[in-house]
Amino acid sequence: MTRIAVIDFETTGISTTQGDRATEVAIVITEQGRVVDRYQSLMNAGVRLSAFITQFTGITNAMVEAAPPAETVMREAARFVGDVPMVAHNASFDRRFWMAELARAGVDAHHPFACTVLLSRRLYPEAPSHKLGSLVDFFRLPRTGQAHRALADAEMAAELLGRIQHDLRARHGVSDPDHGFLMALQRCARAALPGFIQTHTRRPGPTSLSTRAA
Repeated sequence: MTRIAVIDFETTGISTTQGDRATEVAIVITEQGRVVDRYQSLMNAGVRLSAFITQFTGITNAMVEAAPPAETVMREAARFVGDVPMVAHNASFDRRFWMAELARAGVDAHHPFACTVLLSRRLYPEAPSHKLGSLVDFFRLPRTGQAHRALADAEMAAELLGRIQHDLRARHGVSDPDHGFLMALQRCARAALPGFIQTHTRRPGPTSLSTRAA
């Protein structure tokens, strides 16, 4: 499968187990490095946003109160994604909210998540930071909207994913850096990366992949 769904949530906090809920979700579908579809919606989970979250994201309680119910949004999001594998920046965070909100909506879904934080740490140890905004600036990738809103962050993560896949092809000779390859790469120990990359190249010779610690 060549399609990948890049997802981002805005939330009331960081812990699904302590009552934090999603307030906005955006999903960008990419195919061979190009964005081919988008989904975005605020959602009303029946919770109040703190002043800090409103200042951080620009999302207000009035915006959330006027939004569709979270269960409705998540069912739509699940239908939009289908069985397409997923990517997020700091995927452990977004995967937790994806699974928790889908469970509340009565949707049973299991998607593999690749993480552009883990991938960037392995491929770009020279980057000054592996936060999304810092990597976007480091690579001079386009910013398409307000940071810390779901669609803008999902689109920036999609741009970063495209850069990662391009560099794997152009710099390291990986013929098909698909989602399965990305999942394996992010699990690979740093010391084993040159050999791992070499086994997936289309040309002989040593890889130039750095093995410096992040």
